[in-house]
Amino acid sequence: GFEGNEGIIVIAATNRPDVLDPALLRPGRFDRQVVVGLPDVRGREQILKVHMRRVPLAPDIDAAIIARGTPGFSGADLANLVN
Repeated sequence: GFEGNEGIIVIAATNRPDVLDPALLRPGRFDRQVVVGLPDVRGREQILKVHMRRVPLAPDIDAAIIARGTPGFSGADLANLVN
């Protein structure tokens, strides 16, 4: 069976909260939601710089310019773009 255990936190993530079974969202289960929005231009630039460190790029590649041209991109989208 199940036993109570204080001090354990379970975190889950989804990009489709609309398809979750309502039973998962009842009090005592996943009853708190933290929405992480898409990054702004500054956030996109920082994310790009992290991923660009891992790949050889021409010296004229500018993360700031790419960031300005990628509104609506998620961190995963930006990682995929760099790779």
